[in-house]
Amino acid sequence: MLVNSVIIILREVLEAALIISVLLAISQQLKVSRLWIFFALVIGIIGASIYAVYIEEVSMAMEGVGQEVVNSSLHLLIYSFIVMLIFSIKDRVYYRLMLFTMVGCVVMATIREGSEIIIYISGFVSSPELFLTVSIGSIVGTGIGISIGVFFYYLITSMSFNKGIRLALFLLILIAGAMILQATQLLIQADIISSQQPLWNSSSLISERSLFGQMLYALLGYEATPTPIQVICYIASLFLMTFMTFKTLRYFNQRGQL
Repeated sequence: MLVNSVIIILREVLEAALIISVLLAISQQLKVSRLWIFFALVIGIIGASIYAVYIEEVSMAMEGVGQEVVNSSLHLLIYSFIVMLIFSIKDRVYYRLMLFTMVGCVVMATIREGSEIIIYISGFVSSPELFLTVSIGSIVGTGIGISIGVFFYYLITSMSFNKGIRLALFLLILIAGAMILQATQLLIQADIISSQQPLWNSSSLISERSLFGQMLYALLGYEATPTPIQVICYIASLFLMTFMTFKTLRYFNQRGQL
């Protein structure tokens, strides 16, 4: 139970921690005030708490697939915010849009991951013999997730603007692709997208339940048995993100910032 708790909480914390660390690093590189993170976290935590309280009602909605639909929508919103962010960071003219997208990313990520953590931990409150073990595992998982986020933040901010912004944008491309992959998987579970036979099964190489598999899930949306539609959506999302990133980097080059 201890190991399971570490892995489950790590997966949830790591996804949010990666998004927050990259966005904070971008703020640092662009010399933007980072006060927005406090407002985003407060709104996100409140939203996550409300979502967790009403999770039964949400789950029963839409003929029993409400939770999958809501979660997939949160992933798609994060992806949309990242696309808008990459467009807006290239010029101070879009300063307000940039702040809005960063706040939106953090709020959606906190609601998505925070609600899962609250639901998971609250399920053991009535079992004192398990609650202590789950709490310890949750603390360990949270610590590892936050530590990885802090590592990426300092890695990006320790670089020159040129290298730092490139690494940050590269990580955003991977995170955005993971959002699409996870959203597609949830829509398949909800039977909104037709289920298909998987293209391959890499469970024997990297298990989704392993610590490394969960880390890949958070960063890349790792799926051991992806279907053709998942792979197509993932590649298409990466193509769009890469195209937007090259346009932004070209703009920075034209202004002599890179």
